[in-house]
Amino acid sequence: MALLKVKFSQKKRVKLAQGLWLMNWFSVFAGITVFSMGLFLKIELRKRSEVMDNAESHVVPNSLILMGILSCAFNGFAGKICYDSLDPTKFAKWKPLLKPYLALCFLFNILIFFVALICFLMRGSLESTLAHGLKSSMKFYRDTDTPGRCFMKKTIDMLQIEFKCCGNNGFRDWFEVQWISNRYLDFSSKEVKDRIKSNVDGRYLVDGVPFSCCNPSSPRPCIQYQITNNSAHYSYDYQTEELNLWRRGCREALLHYYTSMMSSMGAIVLFVWLFEMSVMVGLRLLHTSLESITNPEDRECESEGWILENSLKDTIKSTLESLKKIGKSNQVEADAKVAEGEEGGKTPAIATVS
Repeated sequence: MALLKVKFSQKKRVKLAQGLWLMNWFSVFAGITVFSMGLFLKIELRKRSEVMDNAESHVVPNSLILMGILSCAFNGFAGKICYDSLDPTKFAKWKPLLKPYLALCFLFNILIFFVALICFLMRGSLESTLAHGLKSSMKFYRDTDTPGRCFMKKTIDMLQIEFKCCGNNGFRDWFEVQWISNRYLDFSSKEVKDRIKSNVDGRYLVDGVPFSCCNPSSPRPCIQYQITNNSAHYSYDYQTEELNLWRRGCREALLHYYTSMMSSMGAIVLFVWLFEMSVMVGLRLLHTSLESITNPEDRECESEGWILENSLKDTIKSTLESLKKIGKSNQVEADAKVAEGEEGGKTPAIATVS
């Protein structure tokens, strides 16, 4: 028994073809949207590539760009088929290509579904990328005179100001790195010497943060140095004072920004996938309804369309049997080649009569 068998009159076939033609062009615009989203996300990721550890995060935008291009190509082609299906003479040239095309459409829809899933599941990989990237970038904050790293200070300052964040996980991360360049340190000062000698790596570590960590909304002037020293500031208690610094770490801020963006894109791609599936089903119904016309000369006759010629169970069973037959035939051919090779390797015996 065929799956989702539907009877079609000439009028219904025309309406289906016209509806599918329109849906295919909507899908082309959807493909352009997906392509644009991928391009936008790629640009956004490249803007902050200095604070990312690897290129894994570009899997999502690259996939979206590819799916967008394929969607435009597949749906543009399908639109042409639907338009030509209104004329039997024009449709005849597409008949041999429809089954392979529908198989490609099925694979394409599987890919779209997986791209939508990737958009939702990239959080873990992105979090690890940001954590390592930000940690490395903070170490280079002071290298304003080093070629290739001189831009890092500006990049991190702009990042902290734009996303209202401080450090990797929080402002205390700046206590663990030397973010002040040696160029601006007075090595004749006892305080500087003591601080450098106080740690094994010989770094100048302070309980302070860059100016970009300051929250301008705070009524108190920014306390960015000696943050943990209560006696250094009037009416100040480090433990209870509402610090005038950004509390949130930049990893969390960037992660929220990118994951919310990717989740929105994933929802749009999922909607595109559902739309593409409906187009594929409609195209399959149109294909089978045109193939099942008993009298091609009678354009007004009724025909039947279906998704699968047999039930889902029977279709899966016959597909598995076909795959087994292909596997067996390949095995037989391989055995025959091995046998031929063995016979060719043997030297014929020459009998001598004395």
